[in-house]
Amino acid sequence: MRLDHMTWPEAEAHVAGGGGVILPVGSTEQHGPMGLIGTDAFCARVIAEAAAPLCGAVVAPTLALTPAPFNMGFPGTLSISEATFAALAGEVVDGLLHHGFAGVYVLNAHGANLSPLRAILETRAAAPLRLKSWWEFEPVNALRCDWYGDWEGMHATPSEVAITMAAIRQLPVPEAAQTPPRKLSADYIRAHSGDRHGPPDAHRRDFPDGRVGSHSALATPEQGRVLIDTAARAVARDYADFLGQIRT
Repeated sequence: MRLDHMTWPEAEAHVAGGGGVILPVGSTEQHGPMGLIGTDAFCARVIAEAAAPLCGAVVAPTLALTPAPFNMGFPGTLSISEATFAALAGEVVDGLLHHGFAGVYVLNAHGANLSPLRAILETRAAAPLRLKSWWEFEPVNALRCDWYGDWEGMHATPSEVAITMAAIRQLPVPEAAQTPPRKLSADYIRAHSGDRHGPPDAHRRDFPDGRVGSHSALATPEQGRVLIDTAARAVARDYADFLGQIRT
């Protein structure tokens, strides 16, 4: 159940029963010519909400305003600084801990969030916290590799577009997106992992339609439904392991 759909007595009962919470974290940024601007936030929320009933978790409101400065050359992107995001996310985590949730499981869907989120966890090393990105589970990665191979790319990926197709809406594939983008080299991927991209004008110049090595048009809603189910089950298992370690 979503925390914002609960009453405070329901939240109190969940905490009293030793329940934890999943905190989805995404972004609000362009995702190519056929990807929704809220893609990352949608992916985190949809997977968290699918995982929650499998593991007895509550889902906190999604943090959707996060760092994405490299995409500010594309209309619709909303980026906040790492410092502002770290302060906001840190206070949200502290608020959840204050209320006594057994553990706070942060489910991430945006590469640029990882560095500040890891810093939050490091400064609260004694607190019951765990950080995972939805794509890092082996069963999820196996699907991405089988379906898309190197065309998964780095941004506006077919896997995340498939999830939004299944959960939000499916858009027609524009002519520009039917052609594969420029393929990325292994050196480029290593140098830019974690969304370490350049200034927005250079980023739009180098990737004019917003895709970064990702062939979004390979996505289908059928794949999205499988990805949501696979990721939700993986998250639920990992969440249960997380709470199990806290309770022992």
